[in-house]
Amino acid sequence: MTPPQRSADEIRASIAGNQQALAGSLTRLRGELVHVADWRRQVNRNKPKVIAGAAVAGFVIGGGIAAIFGRRR
Repeated sequence: MTPPQRSADEIRASIAGNQQALAGSLTRLRGELVHVADWRRQVNRNKPKVIAGAAVAGFVIGGGIAAIFGRRR
């Protein structure tokens, strides 16, 4: 069974609809990207986690440095 044939006007209308849908998707994606890439907002929203992570990193780095200098004696 062969698919029904579409007229040139139907094809043009389909292409125009697809272009509009794509433009809308790109606009939404751009907005989401700006939101995700805003690192200041992400840090402010997750401030307790950032502070805890920085403290843990400080202890790990400090412990590593202490271990290195402790072995040299």
